[in-house]
Amino acid sequence: MQKMVFVNLPVADLARATKFYEALGFTKNPMFSDENASSMVWSQDIYVMLLTHDFYKKFLKQHTLADTTQVSGTMTAFALESIDAVKAFAETAKQNGGDYYHVEMGIPESQMYELEVTDPDGNILSVSWMNMPESGE
Repeated sequence: MQKMVFVNLPVADLARATKFYEALGFTKNPMFSDENASSMVWSQDIYVMLLTHDFYKKFLKQHTLADTTQVSGTMTAFALESIDAVKAFAETAKQNGGDYYHVEMGIPESQMYELEVTDPDGNILSVSWMNMPESGE
């Protein structure tokens, strides 16, 4: 089996969260989706699993579920192909119930551009473009 990434996010309203991620370009995989979870495909190797609070809690053992509208425990980063793609992703998020903001890091825009996108549940997606040399350069 190839290496894959599955990001698990707790969501208060599964239908709302699924619609939000579909608007951002994710595709729902019905084979691994039900009333407790939506398996959202970003690429053949990267998935975001949207889990209802009750289902997410089953994996926590002694931990408690954070209110992600108030507390952050993780930030998931996605690299996109251009600055325009980053801006479009953020605007699409805002138009579908999320929001975004920019953190000034002192890095020239010609080297890296990043926006922090929040989904309707407060989960943070860090979306960026980086001017990276091709392999071997």
